Amino acid sequence: MASRVMWGWHILRSPNHCRPSAIKQQSILKISMGAPMGRSLIPTALRYVDQVARSGSIQRAARELNVAASAINRQLLRLEEELGVPLFERMPRGMRLTSSGDAIVSMARRWRNDERRASEDIRKLQGVHQGHVRLVAMGSHVDGFLSAWITDLAAVHPNISLSVEICNTDEASAALLDGTADLAAAFNLSPGRHLHVLWESELPLGCIVAPDHPLANEASVSLQEICAYPVALQSKSLFIRRYLESHYSWLFGDNQNRIETNSLPLIKKLARTGRYVSVTSELDAAPELLDGCLRFVPVRDQGAEPQVIRVAIDARKPLSPIVKVTAETLSESIRLCLEQVRGRAQRHPPAIAVKD
Repeated sequence: MASRVMWGWHILRSPNHCRPSAIKQQSILKISMGAPMGRSLIPTALRYVDQVARSGSIQRAARELNVAASAINRQLLRLEEELGVPLFERMPRGMRLTSSGDAIVSMARRWRNDERRASEDIRKLQGVHQGHVRLVAMGSHVDGFLSAWITDLAAVHPNISLSVEICNTDEASAALLDGTADLAAAFNLSPGRHLHVLWESELPLGCIVAPDHPLANEASVSLQEICAYPVALQSKSLFIRRYLESHYSWLFGDNQNRIETNSLPLIKKLARTGRYVSVTSELDAAPELLDGCLRFVPVRDQGAEPQVIRVAIDARKPLSPIVKVTAETLSESIRLCLEQVRGRAQRHPPAIAVKD
């Protein structure tokens, strides 16, 4: 039977691990490609507890699950009665997990992950190579390699369904470790005992400017030279801002022309005006660099550390064949994107002015 692939864009409320930082209380983008297996083996009450924990309220959970809020409430009350402990604190603006509730949610998520792995193993035994992968990625990837990769993955592996949630580095790491994501592609993920890096690539620190900006034709620049111009800076929710503050705090001195935002699209639009410069990486501005509407100039300051893009999984879980092939195609897509950006830069080098 031919596979069925469904595409859609959905706006979801941030789950608990996506509550801090700049996207607190905001919606995050989720892309769904295909659909996971049909009927779940997980008890209904556990699924409802998990969704309420993710959504923060019974009403939002009901909308996500497309069931009546009263049905969810009945299941929660029944489970709390059976266990003899409250699973949630009923707050004026939502539901907050108790310690007992947190233990139940952890069990439900482990059960869900075990169910997914068992389903994949059964399909593999049947010779059917299909499954569902949950990816967390960053907002800067949306306009770059991400959409092209999703299209290519659907064409080559139509039986792999995919969910993509957009969050920052800290949230991506948390999503892997709490079992709500299978795979992460993010800047500066910290390798550790529980985080296994499958692929990585260094991204030199630099700045983006319009082609007619005074810095555009420089082979490299110093951060001091950058500060001579109006600067568009990332907000503190992003790793690069925290890095710059810890290593180059003088950047945040008396520059009255400084703009701060958590919006990468706004930063790039400001750079395209020809007035602003922003410190970032090639991957953040890949589409604009390929179009020629922005230029990337490396920072030459001694000790300026590169950013690193990493594709990673939870080291405590076995790497399933479906996640493996997804990670391989994703890594190759990022590599090709960087290759194209750097290839264009070599073909169109800056017209460096001869200084007296």
